[in-house]
Amino acid sequence: MVVSAVERKIEQYISELDDAYVSSLYRNLPYGKRLRTKLILKIAGSDLKVIKTAATVEMIHAASLLHDDVIDDANTRRGVASLNASSGNKTAIMMGDILYSKAFFELCSISPVVAKVISNAVVQLSLGELADVELSKKFHTNREAYLKMLYQKTASLMEASAEAAAILAGKPREAYRTYGRHLGMAFQMIDDILDITAKSEKLGKPALHDFLEGKVTLPYMYLYEKLNKEEKKRLLSLHKKSLSLENQQWIKLKMKEHEIIEKAYLEAKELIVEAISLMESLGEQDLSNIAKEMIEREF
Repeated sequence: MVVSAVERKIEQYISELDDAYVSSLYRNLPYGKRLRTKLILKIAGSDLKVIKTAATVEMIHAASLLHDDVIDDANTRRGVASLNASSGNKTAIMMGDILYSKAFFELCSISPVVAKVISNAVVQLSLGELADVELSKKFHTNREAYLKMLYQKTASLMEASAEAAAILAGKPREAYRTYGRHLGMAFQMIDDILDITAKSEKLGKPALHDFLEGKVTLPYMYLYEKLNKEEKKRLLSLHKKSLSLENQQWIKLKMKEHEIIEKAYLEAKELIVEAISLMESLGEQDLSNIAKEMIEREF
């Protein structure tokens, strides 16, 4: 795996901006899992165009997280202070814009087809971010709207990463596109579950934080369907509120009682099983293993 080559390429792109402040801001951004990079390299190898594509995708992903943290008023990102918390919203927004713009500029020199695939994902990502803001305004049980938002906001860039890599490698782009979409959807579904089941230290943010932000994820929708009239009223009254320990325990208890986590997990698992099957049919064992690792995350 040549992840370090992608890191060096990003650092080169940032240094080309010739701005010491921007360079220092980038150095202080928390380091992610680089899942999209691993995906691209596994599919397409490590020639220069592939490295450049992975670098631009990581810059786009970082930019989207910077904007996301401003929208969510998030104080932490991966367990450390978010850029908006440490340097202010204006700096975080502009840093995101700089990363987006530089990534688009570099994409133009890779391939018009790859540039089109990835830039279209950013359109979807932006639409998904807006939909997330709208859906978070009130408690809802609109599963289709939620899944569409999930696809746009999270899965579209994973889908585009896999498809772009397939294009560069001369592999069947539709199969890899489907794999990336399933992986992205399942990844976010499992993240939504972990927000409820994982400890705050592991998450790098308070537990049940999604509900405080107004996000009604699949577990909350499924729970609402199972509750009686009085319990429904109680759940609605807690939406977008800072939850006491008692209310956190009540939500978790009710989810356990109705086996909500298991139901949400199975939905994510179905997508992963399809992704595994698709990659194994193409002899892509490494990509199959990436998908398997995702459903073996701790709850």
